[in-house]
Amino acid sequence: MILYKKMMIDGLQLFFREAGSPYHPTIVLLHGFPSSSHMFRDLIPLLADRFHVIAPDYPGFGNSSMPSTEEFTYTFENLSLIIEKLLNHLCMTHYILYVHDYGGPIGFRLAIRNPHRVLGFVIQNAVADEKGLGKPFDLFKALWADRNPATEAAFSVLTTFEFTKKQYVTGVCQPYLISSDGFSMDQFFLDRPGNSQIQLELGYDYRTNVASYPLWQQYLRSYQPPTLITWGKNDFIFTLEGAHAFSKELTCIETHFLCGGHFVLEEQSLPISELIKRFFVYL
Repeated sequence: MILYKKMMIDGLQLFFREAGSPYHPTIVLLHGFPSSSHMFRDLIPLLADRFHVIAPDYPGFGNSSMPSTEEFTYTFENLSLIIEKLLNHLCMTHYILYVHDYGGPIGFRLAIRNPHRVLGFVIQNAVADEKGLGKPFDLFKALWADRNPATEAAFSVLTTFEFTKKQYVTGVCQPYLISSDGFSMDQFFLDRPGNSQIQLELGYDYRTNVASYPLWQQYLRSYQPPTLITWGKNDFIFTLEGAHAFSKELTCIETHFLCGGHFVLEEQSLPISELIKRFFVYL
């Protein structure tokens, strides 16, 4: 059974999905761009027999509040602080972090602030090394180098329906398993008035993630969180080098390249759930 809840955090309504017994180890599912906790809809029930599952939507995403850029400063630091406060309100003292895409920068920020809370990581196509940034990040880099109307307009391509669908269908191995619900749901939220500006601000702030990679790498080397890599091997957004880079920092790591693209859960939720249960069997 999945519960659909909301909690007020700093005047914002945070939506989250919850499943499983609170007496089980907690796993926090942190979604990517341009998605929401909806991306975990198939994975959550598969984990709920062994884990207490929490899957939030960030401000500006999914069913959480979407304050304007004048009302809320959209940075990855601020998103991580909001999620941290949600976990504190839920009395989550220790947890596994499952991170995808934008969930990586949020999860690593949670970890470096509270390293002893993190029981381990599941990393699905999220990076902590600049070599992991694929071709679409050329639009990000142009924006960082010179933010002007031209680079902002170029970046806006990333919020179109064509690009959203591309993220779901590029590199898939079992096309008939890819429901249009995923990219249609994401685009519904992207198309809300004001959301394109939110995504632009986060795209510009993403440069702070790249600048933080050495700090995150140092955290991984120092604390050695057990880490399971479940990677869609045909992803065009993050490179295979980005997946391999984690092995340079970690000793307790297991890496699996699964047949699929950026949203590999669309076709590999069951195998990924089994990998998680086996890897974290000691909890």
